[in-house]
Amino acid sequence: MVTQIKNSLDNPLQLETLYRENKVKFKQAFESLYPEIQNKLLAQYWHQRLHHERSVIQWGTRLETSIIIILSILAALAANIPLFTGIDEESFYLRNIGFLFLPMLAIYFTWKESVPLKHTMILIVLLVLSIIYINILPGDKQSDTILLACIHMPLFIWALPGYAFTGDQFSKYSLRVDFLKYNGDLLVMSTILLLAGGLFTAITVGLFELINISLESYIEYIAFAGLASVPVFSTYLIKSNPHLVKNISPIVAKVFTPLVLCMLLIYLGAIILTGKDPYNDREFLLIFNILLIGVMAIILFACAETTQRADKINMWLLFTLSLVTILLNGIALSAIIFRISEWGITPNRLAVLGANVLVLTNLMMVSYQLFRSIQHGDMLDAVEKNIAIYLPVYWGWTLIVVFIFPLVFNFT
Repeated sequence: MVTQIKNSLDNPLQLETLYRENKVKFKQAFESLYPEIQNKLLAQYWHQRLHHERSVIQWGTRLETSIIIILSILAALAANIPLFTGIDEESFYLRNIGFLFLPMLAIYFTWKESVPLKHTMILIVLLVLSIIYINILPGDKQSDTILLACIHMPLFIWALPGYAFTGDQFSKYSLRVDFLKYNGDLLVMSTILLLAGGLFTAITVGLFELINISLESYIEYIAFAGLASVPVFSTYLIKSNPHLVKNISPIVAKVFTPLVLCMLLIYLGAIILTGKDPYNDREFLLIFNILLIGVMAIILFACAETTQRADKINMWLLFTLSLVTILLNGIALSAIIFRISEWGITPNRLAVLGANVLVLTNLMMVSYQLFRSIQHGDMLDAVEKNIAIYLPVYWGWTLIVVFIFPLVFNFT
C-alpha cells in the first residue's frame, strides 16, 4: 500500500480509489509515509482529511434512519413473540436467539452496500429455510444434537450479515477483516448501550415502586425489545459515526492481551498444582473449551484491530499468547480424543473435537505469521489474511453441526 500511495501522489483519482478499497490500510500506510511526502500539497490535504474528527454525532440520512427504526421495531416484535403467542419461552429462545437481530443486520447491510438482487434473494432463501429448519427439528432441549444445532445456528446465520457487509465481495480478505473489526466495535457499542439501558430501567422501576406502581409489564415487554434492538441501533451508530469506538477497540485489545497471557500462565500452573484432570471431568473439559474459544477471539480481535505499525513488544505478547493457547488447545484435544477412545463417539464429543481441530489449525497459522512479523518487521497483512481465509472454514463446520449432525445421530 505504501508503494501504491507513493506512486499515486500525482493522481488524485487513484488515491481516492485506494482509500475506498481499504480505508484502514490506507490510513496506516499514509501515516508511515507522510514524513517523506509532507511537502506535497496533495499529501497535506490527505493528512487533514484523515485526521479530521467529527465532534457531533451523525444520524445519517432520513431514509437510513427510517430503515433502522423499522428494523429495530421488527427485532423488538420478534423478541416478544412468546409473550404475544404463548409459545414456550425457553424452547423459542433456544432455537431462535440468532434470528432476533442477525436478519435485521443482514437486511441493513444488504441495503447499505447495494448487494445485487440475485444474491439478496439467495440470502433471503437461506434465512427462511434456516428459520423453518431449526423450528421443525424433532426433539427437545434434552437432545444433544438439537442443542448443538441451536447453539451453532447463530454462528451459521452470522455469515449472512457478513456476506452483506462485504457488498457481494466476500472474496476480498480485507473486507472480511473489516467485518471482524465491525463485530468488535459492535460488542463495545452494544455493551455501552446495554449498561445505559440497564441503569435507566433500574432507576425507572425504583422510582415507580416508591409510589406503589409495578412495572413488571415494562420489564417483560420493553426490556426484551430493547435487548433485541440494541445490536441494530449500535450498528447504525457505528456506520454513521466510526470515530465513536475506533479508539476504544484497539485499547481494549492491547490492554487485555498481557492480562489474558498472565491469566493463562497462572491457570496452567494451577492445573498442575491442583491435579485437575480434564480427561475424566466432563464439566471441566467443557469450560476448558469455552476458555479456548474466548482466548482465540481475543487473539483474532487484537490482530484485526492493529491499525498501526506494531511494536516488537506487542507482537511478542501476541505470539506468546498464541503459543500458550496452542498448548491449552493441545491438552483439550488430547482429552477429547481420550474420552472418545474410552467411551465412544457422541454428538457432543465429535462437535468439540472438530471445533478444537479447527481452532488449533487456525492458531498455528496465526502463530506462524506472527513469528514472521517479528522476524521481518511489519507483516500484519499476512496475519490478517490468515484470519480472513479461515472464516469460511468455521462457517462450514457450523453448517455440518446444524444440518448433518441431527441426521447422522438420529436427533438423539
